[in-house]
Amino acid sequence: MPAVKEKHTIKDYKLLPAGAPYQLIEGELVMTPSPTTFHQIISANLFKAIAKFVDGKKTGIALYSPIDVYLGDENALQPDIVFISKQLQEIIEDDGIHGAPDMIIEILSPSTAYYDIKKKYKIYEKSGVKEYWIVDPEMKSVELFTLAEQGKFILSAGFTDQGTVKSGILAGFEINLEEIFLA
Repeated sequence: MPAVKEKHTIKDYKLLPAGAPYQLIEGELVMTPSPTTFHQIISANLFKAIAKFVDGKKTGIALYSPIDVYLGDENALQPDIVFISKQLQEIIEDDGIHGAPDMIIEILSPSTAYYDIKKKYKIYEKSGVKEYWIVDPEMKSVELFTLAEQGKFILSAGFTDQGTVKSGILAGFEINLEEIFLA
């Protein structure tokens, strides 16, 4: 008889030691090893640009990983970067973000790409994240997905090697691919 995988909840997740390298994805505890140096450079480049823009416009708050984003009882995710508008500030609590941020950015790593592209994509879509960026360090590409009225993500822009990514959520924010992948 095949073994049945145990489903975990946020209650179980919160029993883990602080800083444990796990995310809870659809009830599965998934180990997420430390990212590469290039991943962190990309994350820093994006975060600095977004935080500067958000702070200047006073439109909300940008945060970076590790920060727990709780979406339902079986999902405690740690996106690389999140933006939460002033209108949604009530979802920010001491232990993390309880609800869908306006924008999430995930930077792919070999060990987590499957989750970012497949499982987390669906969770973010179902939870109502308005804008989702998937950044691929290897391909030096960015895919920007926007939540359509039907509650499904549509690919609103895709860039490889060059071009300017413009956010629909952060009106007026744009960043060149060269700035994102500048090492």
